[in-house]
Amino acid sequence: MTKITEKDSFYRHLEKMSVEELTAHINNEDKKVALSIEKALPEINLLIGKIVEQLEAGGRLFYLGAGSGGRLSVLDAIELPTTYGIPRGMVNVILAGGVEHLIEAREEEEDDREAGWLALQRQDISAGDFVLGISASGTTPFVWASLKACRENGIPTGCIVSNPESPIASEADFAVEVITGPEFVTGSTRMKAGTAQKMIFDMISTTAMIRLGRVEDNKMVNVLLINDKIIDRGVKMLMKRAGIVDYEQAKALLTEKGSVKKALDFLGK
Repeated sequence: MTKITEKDSFYRHLEKMSVEELTAHINNEDKKVALSIEKALPEINLLIGKIVEQLEAGGRLFYLGAGSGGRLSVLDAIELPTTYGIPRGMVNVILAGGVEHLIEAREEEEDDREAGWLALQRQDISAGDFVLGISASGTTPFVWASLKACRENGIPTGCIVSNPESPIASEADFAVEVITGPEFVTGSTRMKAGTAQKMIFDMISTTAMIRLGRVEDNKMVNVLLINDKIIDRGVKMLMKRAGIVDYEQAKALLTEKGSVKKALDFLGK
């Protein structure tokens, strides 16, 4: 395979550039990311379709990764229970080195071929779940070995990689290859490859939550009421959807029922 992510940057002597030159060049490279994702939309759509199918049947999604990609998946998964009111444990992360060590950047753990599968087993992984491997290079041993073990045990898998024809893609049932090209700083896949991963995580989780009925119209009707800003947003949402004029009346109903969705259901709206 060709590791495009390790090829030399298109730019030389970065240390001699001004701030204005650096930001302009980085911005130009970032513009390429969305176009790279666009080319992979058919594969992304198939991936999301399978994830939704598994979740609808009561299964779970496991992001599995190391380094920047793994850490970005934590950010995605951690927000979903609040934003969409889903049960904790529906979307999970298996991170090399452990989610509890998120800020320590234990990059050496990505070479452990056993840890990922062992962590999945501790979660009672089954064929009803879905494991999504994340690796810019497409060669990370932690991810590759885990997906291989999943395949051997009949567990459906997908991957997001940034190089073509990678070992990880060969082990995934639903492979997504987003080729973002050489990085601005050679080999620094926290940049374009990481940006692509974050954008795809947004696509996966947002689309899945909508398909699972956690959004109505374009509103987060199942959002958890965890602070004043969200409560105020929920009250205004309820007032508009239910035709309630009095703010305090809507707030009392929302607080009693616990979500906009439950309040609307109570009102038969």
